[in-house]
Amino acid sequence: MALDQKKLQAFLETFARDLGATMHAATVALGDELGLYRALAAGPQTAAELADRADCHPRLVEEWLNAQAAGAYCEYEPATERYSLTAEQAACLADEASPTFVAGGMQLANLAHRDLELVRSAFEGDGAVGWHEHHDDLFSGTDRFFSPRYAANLVDVWIPALDGVEDRLRAGGSAADIGCGYGATTILMARAYPASTFHGFDYHAESVEAARKAASEAGVSDRVTFEIAGAGDFPGTDYDLVCVFNALHEFGDPPGAARHIRNALAPDGRWLLVEPYSQDRVEDNFTDLGRSFYSISTLVCVPNALSQGATRALGAQAGEAALRQVATEAGFKQVRRSAEHPLNLVLEATP
Repeated sequence: MALDQKKLQAFLETFARDLGATMHAATVALGDELGLYRALAAGPQTAAELADRADCHPRLVEEWLNAQAAGAYCEYEPATERYSLTAEQAACLADEASPTFVAGGMQLANLAHRDLELVRSAFEGDGAVGWHEHHDDLFSGTDRFFSPRYAANLVDVWIPALDGVEDRLRAGGSAADIGCGYGATTILMARAYPASTFHGFDYHAESVEAARKAASEAGVSDRVTFEIAGAGDFPGTDYDLVCVFNALHEFGDPPGAARHIRNALAPDGRWLLVEPYSQDRVEDNFTDLGRSFYSISTLVCVPNALSQGATRALGAQAGEAALRQVATEAGFKQVRRSAEHPLNLVLEATP
C-alpha cells in the first residue's frame, strides 16, 4: 500500500508530541513528589538556587528545569538564567488548595506504565485486575487529582442543584458516599453540613483506613463513619442522599448497585451520580479528554469491573444515555442532568 507522505509526516509529528508528553509526565510526577514546583513558586531562581531550596542534586535539577521550560511548565529568562512559574502554572502545579491543581494526575499517568505487566496479563487472560491490585499511586493519585474539583463544586454547586437535599442536610439528615476512596467528598460534606451524619463505603480496606485518618485530622469523626463495603451490599436505609463520584463505571454490576442505592434511599431521597464527561456516541469522544479517559479506562476501570464479574463493563466514557439506562433499569422514576461541568456528567436520580 502506497504511503501518503503528508499523512505520514502528520502522524510522525503526532507521535513525537505524544512521546515527549509521555516522557515529560515522569518529570512532572517527580517535581510534584520532590516539592520542586512548590519551591519554584517562591520566585525566579537559578537551577543552583532551586536545588539548594529543594535539597536536590543541582545538575539533575538543571536538567529537570530545562525539561519543564521546554514543555511550557515553567518560564526561563536567558539573560539571568533564572526559572519561574507564572501564576497560572503555580495554580496548576504548586498549590494543592487550588481548584485547578492537576499535578496529582501525573501519578495516574505514571501508574499506567508501572502496572503495564499487570494489565498485559489481563489482556492475555480473563481481563480482570482489581483496583486493590494496583500500585498505591492509583489510590493517592486519584484522591489528589479529583479532590480539588470536588472542593470547588460539591457543596457550592452540585448539592444545591439537587431538589430539596441541601435543606435536609442543613436540618440534620444522613448521606452515604459509595466508593468513597480516601474520603475527600465525605469529609467535604460533613464540614459543610454539621447537623447531618455521613457514611463512606469502599471495598478497599487501605482506602477506608486512610479515610478514617483524614476524618480524624479534619475533626469530623463524631459524625462521619467509614466502613468496608461494596456498592451492592453497603448497610443503611432512609438516606436523604446517596453519592457515587466517578465510580459507577468501575462496578461489576452497575444496575445492581443502582437498585441497592434506590432501596437505601428515603422515599424523597436523591442519588447524586457524578461520572466522567462523555458523549453517547463513541466517535464523538475522540478528543484529548476522551483519549485520556479511554486510556485510564483500558488500564484500570474496565479491568476492575471485569474482576467483579462484569459481563459488559460500562467504561469511563459510557455516556449520559447509558447512565440513564442504568438508573431507570434500577427503578428510578426520573433522571436529570442537575449541573454542568466540563469534566463531569452530574446527574440527579429520583426514586
